Parts: sequence; structure tokens; C-alpha cells
Amino acid sequence: QVQLVESGGGLVQAGDSLRLSCAASGRTFSRYAMGWFRQAPGKEREFVAAINWSGGSTYYADSVKGRFTISRDNAKNTVYLQMNSLKPADTAVYYCAGGQLTTVVVSTWAYWGQGTQVTVSS
Repeated sequence: QVQLVESGGGLVQAGDSLRLSCAASGRTFSRYAMGWFRQAPGKEREFVAAINWSGGSTYYADSVKGRFTISRDNAKNTVYLQMNSLKPADTAVYYCAGGQLTTVVVSTWAYWGQGTQVTVSS
């Protein structure tokens, strides 16, 4: 069992940066792939980024590629999402997820955090 708690969201202006953190409980954190998803009002939850258990492989949605960076620190049981050059279209609740595979499919991820709001004003 893994429990995930996100932090770092907030209200920023277009072009600003934010770093989200996701702290995981449990000693098996390093065995799991980790991902970030987001959900805007009235829209389905969508894949943002994922990282494999070792941090050696990362994957991004085309909409964030080159602006967002996912990373993890297994010693701290934490995964990060560095978001640069933020746009109003990035406004959403951001969720951390844990699972066995780095996939874009929401239903394949076993563990979810409660989400953190990111709002980007123009």
C-alpha cells in the first residue's frame, strides 16, 4: 500500500514556474513507477508525465514536453514535477499516481493522491 500526498500548487501568472512535490509513504516507493496527471474543470483526467522506478526513463505529454520535468528522489520517497513557462491552459488539479507501469492510461495506475490545484492567470 502506498499513500501519496501532493503539495506545491498555487496561483501564478503565465510564464511563471512552479514545482509540485508528491510524498509517498511506505518502504516500497522505489519499486513503483510514478506519474503526474491533471484534470481541468469539465474535462477528463489526462496524462502529464511519468518516470520509471529508477528515474532512468521519463515520458511526457506533447503539451508539456520541453516545459515540464519529472524527477524522483527514492531516498526521500518523493517525486517532483518542475513546471516552467506555465500557460493558462495548464490550469488544473494535478494528481500524483503510483503504479507498476509508466502508461498514459488512468485506470492502470493503482495509487492516487488527493490532488493540488494549479491556476495560471493570463
